Amino acid sequence: MSSAESLSLYGWLVIGWITATPFSYGYHISVLNQLHSVLACEPSLVANNLPTCFELNDFTFSAVTSVFNLGGLLGSAQANVLMEKYGRRGTARISAGFTALGSAIMGLSGSVAILGVGRFMTGIGSGIGICLAPLYIAEIAPKTIASTLGVLTQLGIVLGIFLTQILGVYFSSPDAGPNAWRLVLFFSFAVAFIQVLMTGFMVESPRYLRSKSLRAGEEARAIETRIWGHGHGVGGDSATSPLLEEHDPEAHPAVPHGNLSALTSSQVLFKTPADVRIPLLLMCCAMIGQQFSGINAVLYYSNDILSQALPELGKYVSLGITIVNVIMTFPPIFLIEKLGRKSLLFFSVAGAIVSLTVLGIALNFAGAAGSTGPTAWTTVSSVFIVFFVMSFATGLGPVPFIMISEISPFYAVSALSTISLTLNWLSNFCVSLLFLPLRNALSGGAPGDPHHDPGKVGRVFWVFAVILALVMSVVWRKWRT
Repeated sequence: MSSAESLSLYGWLVIGWITATPFSYGYHISVLNQLHSVLACEPSLVANNLPTCFELNDFTFSAVTSVFNLGGLLGSAQANVLMEKYGRRGTARISAGFTALGSAIMGLSGSVAILGVGRFMTGIGSGIGICLAPLYIAEIAPKTIASTLGVLTQLGIVLGIFLTQILGVYFSSPDAGPNAWRLVLFFSFAVAFIQVLMTGFMVESPRYLRSKSLRAGEEARAIETRIWGHGHGVGGDSATSPLLEEHDPEAHPAVPHGNLSALTSSQVLFKTPADVRIPLLLMCCAMIGQQFSGINAVLYYSNDILSQALPELGKYVSLGITIVNVIMTFPPIFLIEKLGRKSLLFFSVAGAIVSLTVLGIALNFAGAAGSTGPTAWTTVSSVFIVFFVMSFATGLGPVPFIMISEISPFYAVSALSTISLTLNWLSNFCVSLLFLPLRNALSGGAPGDPHHDPGKVGRVFWVFAVILALVMSVVWRKWRT
């Protein structure tokens, strides 16, 4: 295999280093949900001068959980400014620094307020990092394997969720001892702190260097040589270099606009250049579709559904779903070049829409049956939850992240990344905030309300299916591959 199609050992180290960023994002998405059972109680015990748990009612726990999304919104909104001012490498250090500090504060928290402050800071780090990671990977990858490596963003996220589930199952058990749950947060601190330390040994993006200076070619070629091995970069044939050379029109993408400065997010939003309008529309629709597919709501609701179908295995339900999510993230690595990004995305969307539709029907029949134990319809619900997660993981999860750098002009890619992923965070926040109220409104009231109709609880998933179909129809019509 030529160096244009493979990584050097150092190149893999760089990829592993940056993949720690989406890993931390996935880790903190679910870390509190997994620890909920040991976090919420009357704090009657103190171990090592720290409370073993906190007074957390449902509202307080939801508030502490949701500040992660607010931090993510703030971080992603500032990512473009940071990436242009400090570079990709410097921004990675900032992202990991926020995550490390936030994780340490959570691990040492003595009150709910301090726990929330730490979670907000990890949200900022994750918001910055989830904008940076897919962009950095795309900029150091040769075109021949850029899409394959781009899947690593989603793989990092699901591996972070998976490890949280494993650690949470053990450290939330009574056998682990008081305050053992704090070790789950200290593990995240360790990962982020190591990432900060490694930043000094990592390289800047060659494409970023070229976009900033016409005289950065020699430094960029030296970086290419180090990442991809000998035969490219300095002393190599520029015509076969896996990354962009000075004569490549994308190497200085801002030149047509009169300078070497990338567009800001406000310029993209309010003075949208003609060649950025379609990419902006596509990325906004893709990110809205990804979150309004209801993936987080489905994963949240899966515990109740699958625990009815498999009551003896209720403790391991969410772990099993996460394992499916991890396994199904690998096929896109091999399929994305064979099937193409658009085909893979829409096979995934079709599977998700079918799953949501059938899941809604099954939940309605299961609710109407009125049984508290497993029934044929809870089994159907269980099967289609798994099928939905499989469908999401194969395309709807990874492809929107890969699209950012592939459909955007380079001079606008940082701004589009910031805008689209800020919208992703906002959509995520809206789904988490509106899911239960919408479910209750469509079923006549909350469970226990005299007007509540359990035979209508599945309708909320039809709403997700309709939204997903509408926004993805725009992507289908406008995306020219």
